[in-house]
Amino acid sequence: MVDGVRLRDGRWLTVEEYGDPGGSPVVLLHGTPGCRFGVVPQDVLAARPGVRFIAYDRPGYGGSDRRAGRRVADAAGDVAELADHLGLGRFAVLGRSGGAPHALACAALLPSRVRRAAALVSLAPPDAPDLNWFAGMTRSNAEDYTRALTDPLAFAERLAARAADIRSDPAQLLVSLRDGLTDSDRRIVADPAVTDMLLRGYREALRTSAYGWLDDNLALLSSWGFDPAVITRPVLLWHGAQDTFSPVGHFGWLADRIPRARPVLDPDAGHFGAIPALPAVLDWLCPEPASS
Repeated sequence: MVDGVRLRDGRWLTVEEYGDPGGSPVVLLHGTPGCRFGVVPQDVLAARPGVRFIAYDRPGYGGSDRRAGRRVADAAGDVAELADHLGLGRFAVLGRSGGAPHALACAALLPSRVRRAAALVSLAPPDAPDLNWFAGMTRSNAEDYTRALTDPLAFAERLAARAADIRSDPAQLLVSLRDGLTDSDRRIVADPAVTDMLLRGYREALRTSAYGWLDDNLALLSSWGFDPAVITRPVLLWHGAQDTFSPVGHFGWLADRIPRARPVLDPDAGHFGAIPALPAVLDWLCPEPASS
């Protein structure tokens, strides 16, 4: 079911729900670039009949209005308003890749609402003490992030051109990621169901502009607006040790920083290993019987 929320500041947030309307609610936070389509494959959604999945396009993506200058922390306010609109009391949050820091923001800033949080292949904050932020990162990502920091105008122009190309052929984004994919990543991405999910998500994410992609990157590279150390809710951190998009050092830093973190490190997985890990992650997020 596709819906939307008119937020208090006048912005429109596009929302889509899946699964059981009376089930345990899980708010999904998509990757970068991404949208409401690209978090959990359809077969995984269908295999969770007792779960109510709620996905939305972050500002500037898909059908959601832009919020220029947004921080990672601002996701918590949007999710809180979304939850109020849907009549949710407490809920879980799940974020993958660029969505993972936004899930951590919800856990940090909405402790009375978030039951549990899962952050898969997350980056750490750019100002993380004692972390070499670029160590182990694929060259293309490191170059893009460096350009965003040193010449944001040129970075914005580059993303706009890439977004235009991806609108005509979404597979180009997967091609551009090849230098950072492990062998296991390539097998996962080659699965037709995963390929279809990713390409559909990229096409929708960038169909109007590259603003969501730009604002995500700038938010991830700026102060997040919260310290992960203040999170009091249980957090599952899942990571692949071979990940070169979100290097494993970021996982170690977060695992040491978040008080109730449950770290899960797959020694053989890369970045897209988070997708086959989703069933086990959802079992933890929505245990039977339900618990906090």
